[in-house]
Amino acid sequence: MSPTDVLDVGQDAIFVLLKVGTPLMFAALLTGLAISFFQALTQIQEMTLSFIPKILVTFGGMILLMPFFGRTLGAFSQEIFNRIIGLG
Repeated sequence: MSPTDVLDVGQDAIFVLLKVGTPLMFAALLTGLAISFFQALTQIQEMTLSFIPKILVTFGGMILLMPFFGRTLGAFSQEIFNRIIGLG
């Protein structure tokens, strides 16, 4: 395996990581912004108020996006396995 192949696999792995993690991080970001806006409007300064909605949105997003995650990770795994077979 040449160094360029190793870099290609690393680049693909980082791309898959971003592809899988970005929707959940974006959902948590939007939830945090909404809770912060609500806290600013009502002047409720409770620090722990944003944790439960973020957790619920993140878990809900994980459940809804599970087929997408499975397809993405399955395609990446298949590509890695095909590269391994090509080496032998």
